[in-house]
Amino acid sequence: MGKPANKRIFCLSLGCSKNQVDSERIAANLSDAGFVTVSEAASADIAIVNTCGFIRQAVEENIAAILDLIKLKNTGNLEKVGVVGCLVARYGGELKRELPEVDFWAGCEDMASVLSSLGAPSSEAMNRRSLAPGISGHVRYLKISEGCDMACSYCTIPSIRGPLRSRSIADLTREAEGLAEDGAAEICLVAQDLSSYGTDKGSRLLIPLLDALESSLPAHIWIRLLYLQPSGVDRALLERVAGGRQILPYLDIPVQHASPRILGMMNRGGGDIVSIFETARAIRPDFALRTTCMVGFPGETRADFASLLRFIDRVRFDRMGAFEFSPEEGAAAAGLPGQVSKRTKKSRFERLVSLQEEISLSRQIAFVGHELEVLVDAVNADGSAEGRSFREAPEVDGVIDLRRSEIAFRVGEKVRAAITEAFEHDLSARAVGARTAVPA
Repeated sequence: MGKPANKRIFCLSLGCSKNQVDSERIAANLSDAGFVTVSEAASADIAIVNTCGFIRQAVEENIAAILDLIKLKNTGNLEKVGVVGCLVARYGGELKRELPEVDFWAGCEDMASVLSSLGAPSSEAMNRRSLAPGISGHVRYLKISEGCDMACSYCTIPSIRGPLRSRSIADLTREAEGLAEDGAAEICLVAQDLSSYGTDKGSRLLIPLLDALESSLPAHIWIRLLYLQPSGVDRALLERVAGGRQILPYLDIPVQHASPRILGMMNRGGGDIVSIFETARAIRPDFALRTTCMVGFPGETRADFASLLRFIDRVRFDRMGAFEFSPEEGAAAAGLPGQVSKRTKKSRFERLVSLQEEISLSRQIAFVGHELEVLVDAVNADGSAEGRSFREAPEVDGVIDLRRSEIAFRVGEKVRAAITEAFEHDLSARAVGARTAVPA
């Protein structure tokens, strides 16, 4: 196939931000091996799809993306198509039979197979690489662990990704410093469950990791925590996050449900989950809280759903993701009795989302007339910009629209802005302070 330096690689990352980290690692290793990464499949020689296999909808979307690349290969625009990641780990045997046009396959974290399939060398140093030249960005993700020891009855992640494996604090600190040197203004910590970090080594180590990151990173860099299981969140962690110098007062804590009976069937336990969020708001009233909820779990009654609505109305989350239960092959909940009809799931989903939109709007309105520090994510042709404050995580939450002003907005820099108007998801604002430049 010629020298690697003559080959252009396109890597399509599908699914969650944890997959994005894996995709960047793939691109970094291939760049070190002499390949050139490109941003479009049409200009590539080789295309790699890093897949998600979490739920049925994701599986269907991923297969459609693979088929699109196979079409490019059949028309002569691509030499090779590779498929890696969660979908391979979950359905590899079946996919290989159904898609013989795919040239190589690799499971999660199987960097050696990717490199070997492309005739590139592998080494321990290369497998530690996480950033490829040309993939710099002001928002980066730092995956602190792999796998999961939870056994939620609806989830297939442990069977796909394996048990929890926490990375060392020293290793993570080095990687974070590298991201900072490459221009990161915000680093988002991700894992299947951040709060479990270190438990495979004998103790919870998230707070010591936060201490190490704040000690080593430049002061302008934001640190955001995403994906924490409620059972691992206590007052000590809430106080550490609320009082951090660089750590944003923002937590994404997926509760999935509020009914103790349903939580027990989900194998997520019960307990007083309300106290987590009331404690957070008692510590800091503007604490930004996000959650995820599921409707239509097998056996969910009207009373169970009503308890979920009461919970959401009481806590008043800033943001919420919601989805309908899907019986996933290999998940224990797929075979449970009392499957809820599609019609009922849809109706409950719509009621839940409608309630949350009202709550989100009320939380947004509370910030009108106040000032927030806004990280600029994009600058428009007319001089206006789009950004986020501590309240908005990248990609999953709303944005703050910055009106054109005498300040020349620049991506990756922060400005002080006064909030002028609120909507369910987004805010409008005007810049009132000079921008805070990211150090060169």
